[in-house]
Amino acid sequence: MNIFKQFFTGICLITLLFVSVFTVKAQTEEGKSKLKLTTSIMNRYVWRGLQLGGAYPSIQPTLEFSKGKLAIGAWGAFSTNGLQSQEVDLYASYTFAKEMFTFTLTDYFFPSDTASYNYFVYDKDATSHLFEASLKFNGTDKIPFTLLVAANIYGADTKKLNGDNVMSSYIELGYNTKIGETDLNAFIGSALNAPGDNLTGFYGNTKTGIINLGATASKEIQLSDKFSLPVTTSLIFNPYAGKIFFVFGFTL
Repeated sequence: MNIFKQFFTGICLITLLFVSVFTVKAQTEEGKSKLKLTTSIMNRYVWRGLQLGGAYPSIQPTLEFSKGKLAIGAWGAFSTNGLQSQEVDLYASYTFAKEMFTFTLTDYFFPSDTASYNYFVYDKDATSHLFEASLKFNGTDKIPFTLLVAANIYGADTKKLNGDNVMSSYIELGYNTKIGETDLNAFIGSALNAPGDNLTGFYGNTKTGIINLGATASKEIQLSDKFSLPVTTSLIFNPYAGKIFFVFGFTL
């Protein structure tokens, strides 16, 4: 990677840390900026119908700075056995049109505890980074549906025989409702494109198909007058792969 890319990457990381520290003061003085620090403990890490990190519990921290319609942050997933895939993602999102839509750019990265890696490699043919652009309709009070469309735009996507990225894409329709004190989200998601040439795609597919079908229930369990524990349970099917997952977790 040339010196310009190294300099640019360093500036981005320093900026992220700077605004995070600055936000602590801004949150106190203005009440408009927010710094969120949470950690979720999940019995499995399942993403879009794919089990990542092996069949082990996953620790998933989040650090996010938001102000107005803009949010930037980092999210990770770390398998408790220390040998399976780890993940560190950076993202930026912008919500607009009266909070009905959110555009997000995500940099997925999967370091390994058992092999050497260089985070600062961005060459299209050698990088382990994967950049995704997504647009989500968040629904409204009168429209309880959500719609997400996402596409890999650069990096470690599935390659065609000529070396070009497949630009793997995903679409997901969700329905939100509430039963008593429990929030319920039903969803169905599909890999949109096939890699062709008898290749296996980014989502483990050789053709278009439904890979993520199920529902997530979430609620807060009141443990004391001052503390409640958010918990979630998801029943997830991957019809394309013939898999089923039952995921449970809580957030601190």
